[in-house]
Amino acid sequence: MGLPLGCAEIGAVLFAEALKHNPQDPQWFDRDRFVLSAGHGSMLLYSLLHLNGYPVSLEDISRFRQLGSNTPGHPEHGHTPGVETTTGPLGQGLGNAVGMALAERLLAARFGSDVVNHRTYVLASDGDLMEGVASEAASLAGHLKLGKLIAFYDHNGITIDGKTDISFTEDVGKRFEAYGWQVQHINGHDVAQIRAAIKKAQASEDKPHLIVAKTQIGFGSPAAGTSPAHGHLADAAVDQTRQTLGWTLPPFTLPSESYEAFEATKKRGAEAQKAWEQRKQKALESAETRELWQRMVERKLPADLDTLFPDFRKDKPMATRQASGKCINAVAKDVPSLIGGSADLAGSNGTAISGEKLVQAGEFGGRNLAFGVREHGMGAIANGLSLHGGIRPYVATFMVFSDYMRPSVRLAALMEQPVTFIFTHDSLFVGEDGPTHQPVEQVAALRAIPNLQLWRPADPRETAAAWHVALTRANGPVAMALTRQNVPTLELDGVEQKALRGGYVVVESNGEPELVIVATGSEVGLAVEAANSLQKSGRRVRAVSLPCLEVFLAQDEGYQQQVLGSAKRLVVEAGVEQGLARVIRPGDRFHGMRTFGASASYKKLAEHFGFTTAHVLAIADQML
Repeated sequence: MGLPLGCAEIGAVLFAEALKHNPQDPQWFDRDRFVLSAGHGSMLLYSLLHLNGYPVSLEDISRFRQLGSNTPGHPEHGHTPGVETTTGPLGQGLGNAVGMALAERLLAARFGSDVVNHRTYVLASDGDLMEGVASEAASLAGHLKLGKLIAFYDHNGITIDGKTDISFTEDVGKRFEAYGWQVQHINGHDVAQIRAAIKKAQASEDKPHLIVAKTQIGFGSPAAGTSPAHGHLADAAVDQTRQTLGWTLPPFTLPSESYEAFEATKKRGAEAQKAWEQRKQKALESAETRELWQRMVERKLPADLDTLFPDFRKDKPMATRQASGKCINAVAKDVPSLIGGSADLAGSNGTAISGEKLVQAGEFGGRNLAFGVREHGMGAIANGLSLHGGIRPYVATFMVFSDYMRPSVRLAALMEQPVTFIFTHDSLFVGEDGPTHQPVEQVAALRAIPNLQLWRPADPRETAAAWHVALTRANGPVAMALTRQNVPTLELDGVEQKALRGGYVVVESNGEPELVIVATGSEVGLAVEAANSLQKSGRRVRAVSLPCLEVFLAQDEGYQQQVLGSAKRLVVEAGVEQGLARVIRPGDRFHGMRTFGASASYKKLAEHFGFTTAHVLAIADQML
């Protein structure tokens, strides 16, 4: 209730006058994007979508927050036409908007302003601008001078706990000026000031824009300007609000004038799209430009994608992070939408595309993104790049810092966005940096996110399989857990194809197995050595690699049984047991981590925590 009443004038001016959009085609590519970062004010957006002719009816609005309605409590991408991103966790929407504005610049540098030329608008609250993710994203936006990004700050000075000054007294405008933004201050209820501020922001594209709009939360209601305005109104308060605002029509009834006010917008949007289609058609007369458009905007992948990856079969042992970098560079030329970078760890994460420039202000033709030490903002920006379309983003940091960006990873999964999250230094084998940098629970924690595929490849060949999935998956993100240390290359045939099923046999037993050793990542090498050693002593032992638990458990039960069998299982992973417990039965054993790591060389750590062939053999002997 609070934000829809407090920001009604801002929303009306934006949707009736400022936005370039076509309700008859909500996915028109060159439309302006509008992000309601303050997702708790979703009814403002639903109302504006209805008035503009999007498929959001008054009946939909009357079923607000009800099961099965297309008007959920917070806006959800893919659920309601016209909703550009899923917002709810505060600050994420602003981060997404930065990603969208960056995508526009990247694509304009490739296709020209006749084809890509639109703005990104975002409405953020006090709460959004308290969150660190918004600060990280806004700082990078200022550095990159994303001048087609226009943010409204609904500065009503009220949060759920009371006035913001109990915890938030900084000058937000000055902070954003320090970030490199242009800042304006207006009365958020004055239509003339709103209109003038938008025009001023549109006229200058050398900096992103923050319009600080002083508003009153719950304007016109008995709770106006107070914390209770965040919630819903009792019937008596609704009647009083209607009286204050001079509203006499029955509930869910609008006068024809309300719709007429937005008719010009629909006509203007349809005409703008028609003119754009003509410009695009002319631009795509060039075969080279047409192919680039297909590969970027239409997400067309090369037919020979499988053949583009390096052949790692004869390579010496290497870290899977290194193999990942080789995969990126092998496919980059043929997958031009692949653009990404790292949180100040490009060399360690292996994310740089050779021969490509670093993206900087005014230089958006490159493909390497420098996010700085901003993991959370990086994740939110990556989601915005993907949501915008035309970019298939990848972002990277150390696995232990995945916790810093977990909300963004979760939202990528919720929104079914094909973002690739590269997490290197995936276990205690990070070594001397010690337990602060040695992840033990992060792999399991990521496996807990629905619709996220967590790949922990055993070797370079499985890494190539993981990248194949990352490039072909259309309905969700892929996270990669990659080693710092070198690992041997698996020698059996067809690893790249077998790994695509999430799990497969790497060492088969001579007859029905007595024991199955299941491992992931760098521990697969231990499983292979232990199985081979036990077979030499006459035992029937199978070794299984499980690079992606989610994909494996999605296979039919017959295949799962074929791989895992019915014998006892010894499951080995240098992390905690959660997640892998789905393949562990009573009587099976798990060998992993139950404590944090320690500071030492990775070889010393392997001995200390029992990740050696000798230790795995000792456990196997006990089980046999």
